[in-house]
Amino acid sequence: MAASPQRFALFDQDISQDWAELYAGADALAVDTEAMGLVHGRDRLCLVQISDRADNVCCIRIHRGQTEAPGLQRLMEAATITKVFHFARFDVAALGEGLGIAVKPLFCTKLGSRLARTYTPRHGLKDLVNELCGVELDKSSQSSDWGRVEDLSEAQLAYAANDVRYLLPAMDQLTLMLQREGRLELARRCFGCVPVLSELDRHHFHNTFEH
Repeated sequence: MAASPQRFALFDQDISQDWAELYAGADALAVDTEAMGLVHGRDRLCLVQISDRADNVCCIRIHRGQTEAPGLQRLMEAATITKVFHFARFDVAALGEGLGIAVKPLFCTKLGSRLARTYTPRHGLKDLVNELCGVELDKSSQSSDWGRVEDLSEAQLAYAANDVRYLLPAMDQLTLMLQREGRLELARRCFGCVPVLSELDRHHFHNTFEH
């Protein structure tokens, strides 16, 4: 079971200035989102979670009808900070659809896992973190009502925090594996395709590249 983060904060609608400054000097930030469902344009963005290498974790509650979060946008679009997601395709689309944020640059641990961990079909976050970080994640709150942003349970917040806390060490391990196997440049090119795929998802184009 994962321990509590070193420092935790919960914000409404946008990240605070002092936490934005805390994160601004990072080389990489782990990011995750929670939404009402998986259909962009129908299922709204509800929560954004961020963690740095010092295990400082914050959650930002996104309210119904909210269309912007300037502080968060500056952070997500900062060219000097790599944003690390697990299945970035969904999160990048959710941030773009909900808040008009164009995430860049990025690293996707699910894509990285598929290219590096070819010895297993298990590329979910729980399996990845268990193998690379030695931590057993509790996923019991994964399917829950994230729309109740003003009344999220402790279990929901703990789940949300843990979903980002191990992405940076997982990225570091995957980078070493990709480099060892000669696939790091291929992975980087794949990461560069994510915003395009996310844009197609937002406009509900499916199987666009199939014959």
